[in-house]
Amino acid sequence: MRGWWRQQVMGQAVVVMVVMVMSMVVADAAAVVDVYRMIQYDLRGAPMGSRRAALNHHATSGFDVAGADLSRAVVILPVLEVNISSLNEFVQNKGLLGGLLLLLPQRSHESGGGEGDDSDENVGKVLVELEQWLVHNTFQYPVYFAYEDDYVKSVLQEVSANDAAGRPATATTGGYKLVVSVSEAKKIATPTLTNIQGWLPGLRAEGDNSMLPTIAIVASYDTFGAAPALATGSDSNGSGVAMLLELARLFSRLYANPNTRGPYNLLFGLTSGGPYNYNGTQNWLRNFDQRLRESMEYALCLNSVGSSSDHMWLHVSKPPENAFIKQILSEFENVAEGLDLTVELKHKKINISNSRVAWEHEQFSRQRITAATLSQLEEASELLQQTGGIADSRRAVNETVMMRKIKLVAESLARRIYGQQGTQVEVFAAGTNLALSPAYVRSWLDLLGRTPRVAPFLGKNAPIITALHKELAQYTKDASLQHETLDSTFVFYDNTKAQLNVYQVASVTFDFIVALAVGSYLIILFVVLFITTKVKFLAVRNLLRGPIIPLTIDCFFNHTNPFCFS
Repeated sequence: MRGWWRQQVMGQAVVVMVVMVMSMVVADAAAVVDVYRMIQYDLRGAPMGSRRAALNHHATSGFDVAGADLSRAVVILPVLEVNISSLNEFVQNKGLLGGLLLLLPQRSHESGGGEGDDSDENVGKVLVELEQWLVHNTFQYPVYFAYEDDYVKSVLQEVSANDAAGRPATATTGGYKLVVSVSEAKKIATPTLTNIQGWLPGLRAEGDNSMLPTIAIVASYDTFGAAPALATGSDSNGSGVAMLLELARLFSRLYANPNTRGPYNLLFGLTSGGPYNYNGTQNWLRNFDQRLRESMEYALCLNSVGSSSDHMWLHVSKPPENAFIKQILSEFENVAEGLDLTVELKHKKINISNSRVAWEHEQFSRQRITAATLSQLEEASELLQQTGGIADSRRAVNETVMMRKIKLVAESLARRIYGQQGTQVEVFAAGTNLALSPAYVRSWLDLLGRTPRVAPFLGKNAPIITALHKELAQYTKDASLQHETLDSTFVFYDNTKAQLNVYQVASVTFDFIVALAVGSYLIILFVVLFITTKVKFLAVRNLLRGPIIPLTIDCFFNHTNPFCFS
């Protein structure tokens, strides 16, 4: 019976300890934040980007915090306050770091489309410069992005205050601990590029058996950025995709009626692999048969056409003196004049010995197909840069100006197709069934502006690919998909999005004091319960065996006293 009482006492003590420990652990948990991992890839065998994914360190607010062990810390930096020179110096000197958390400006006006102010433009420039630096460097530690909401701001403020006061977060002092529990990234075995194409067949004149000429309208739909899960590319090249779909919709109405079907075949191509040297376009062209190559009059590639700029560039590889190039430019210039737009020619000769291409039309030119790229950009970006990264949000597209640019392309194509060069005829007039649809364009800009489209992470059956294919099939004939494997020059790794657990951890000193207090409490509780139980046990036994004898402390400690156990 005595053993039973002891078990009861020990059980009560254990229950008390477990409850107290559980309450302490639960109190540590603070919040969970969505974070977006920096890209990890290999370029020609060279490791690039962030090379680790798992994270478990205390937070600090900078690289120069006194007393902070950066090899065991996660540095939190708002991207608009990043000093790229200092960061570059730290990386080049192979500074050890537990991790880096970059805070992006809080998302706002994502479904906009109005003209941005100067602050938007300045923020965009800062983000572009930082991203271009990030994607071409190697980080041997986890790098994540998060949006700077109210909670994250409050954490950073508290961490900064502690750092400024000389109390950086460590295992000894406590503070905020950041944990991302994920497995390390693995190579994507066979990254796929998917091209989508559709036809609008032209109408031959009666008795004419000759092959109809073909005009191709092309836009690359995929993106690239420092954070693949955030690379939506509203302007580059969501704007080009939206323009192509609107052109397909407009000309499908003309071609649906034999009386207005043009004597040209129209080929619409949505290509993949744009950021990777237009690898998808190259593979697509290799599948062209000889008859198609011979019928191709020219290809017009659409690239970044959504900004508020009213100045457009027509990039070509053939010399400006070429008669056909002059003719294409003249068609655009005549229409642009009535739309308050300007189109200027930009010539860049192809270097055959260099496989690197600056614009999509250069892949056509290498196949001896006349082509041009219409873009608001005067100069091409470097490889893997300015192709839909963190700065290219929905806010970057000005719908009003973009509609005028769509009208420019549509009317220019119509004048060539119907032989109306040099005239002032307006085919797609407002108020008719051939009028442009701002609502249609906006719907696609909104969808593309919230859909990351980094090709290696999409797969063949990605919803956005299915949606684009379905839409092109609605307005064209023989819409089809072509799947190709990305050039082995590029190797990508998975794990692009995760959850960051933020814990507020007490210092070791605090834990020691709490443990000492809990231990003391449990010892006292045990002694009191044990003595009380023992006294009650002896009293009951004496009551059952004989006359009641007052129990004393001496009886409790001296079990051999005959007066206590008579």
